[in-house]
Amino acid sequence: MQTFLHGRDLIGDLDFSREEVETVLDVAFDLKRKRALNELTPILRDRVLAMLFFFSSTRTRGSFEAGMAHLGGHAAFIESRTTQISHGDTPKEIGEIFGRYFDGIAIRHVDWGIGNKYLNEVAKASRVPVLNMQCDVYHPFQCLADLMTIIEKKGRDLRRKKMVVSWAYAASYQKPISVPQSLVVQMPRFDMDVVLAHPPEFKLMPDVMDAAREQARKYNTSFTVTDSMEEAFKDADIVYAKSWGALLTTNDQEEGAKIIKKYESWITDEKKMKLAKPDAIYMHPLPADRNIEVTDAVIDGPQSVVYDEAENRMHAQEAVMALTMA
Repeated sequence: MQTFLHGRDLIGDLDFSREEVETVLDVAFDLKRKRALNELTPILRDRVLAMLFFFSSTRTRGSFEAGMAHLGGHAAFIESRTTQISHGDTPKEIGEIFGRYFDGIAIRHVDWGIGNKYLNEVAKASRVPVLNMQCDVYHPFQCLADLMTIIEKKGRDLRRKKMVVSWAYAASYQKPISVPQSLVVQMPRFDMDVVLAHPPEFKLMPDVMDAAREQARKYNTSFTVTDSMEEAFKDADIVYAKSWGALLTTNDQEEGAKIIKKYESWITDEKKMKLAKPDAIYMHPLPADRNIEVTDAVIDGPQSVVYDEAENRMHAQEAVMALTMA
């Protein structure tokens, strides 16, 4: 157990070592148990977290606000467009000033080519931890919740469990690629064999792919890529299928929509789920485009763990906040 995380930033998934992630999970499970027993956990009494949003949110805002309240502190919701950030406040000024007002700064900024850079510039100027509520490159808290959920459903020994991270069709917009990128980097460190499936236009960042391969080598697991959803689903233990944008192919929304339209068959339905193992679990970070990205029968079915997954966002986030901000 690696316990000295006070003051640490969490921006990318590899910012914490495997041992440090295991510490986060141990604390998260303990906080979840205490909440079930109605035990108070005022670890962050009188602490305040700034939550700076450049992008809309449901689960992220709700889970961070609730988590800070459970820990005895307060979360301040700050919408970038209603502040002077939209009129000139620089990342350095936000880091310097919010680092003096608050005990932690959490930021969600998913603009392609901008978000991750912004978080790192704030962190460079801040005297308090900067936490990534999702950027254009990574979504570490979602990934921690996903790992926590997998352990709950499949046990601590995940050796040779097959996890599929698959692209899925969605008609709404070019969604960030940060969720699949976090998954392919983090999950090979925890003994799973990861299969990434996507059409040719939906590649992930080369640096992230290199990091995923390196983690697989380091932890003696496998990381493979296929352009067939059906092939990926075969004998899977964990199915994680969601949409993301063709952002490495085009930044143009109209062009991206045309590319997405070509792959309407990439839907997670009962037929594809039958290719996975009978006890396979279906995961999605939500919100899902129902009956476009995934059928109601799957997301509301017995293999779906999406609501446990959503709940675990709160517990995982509480654990990181308690370890970094106390």
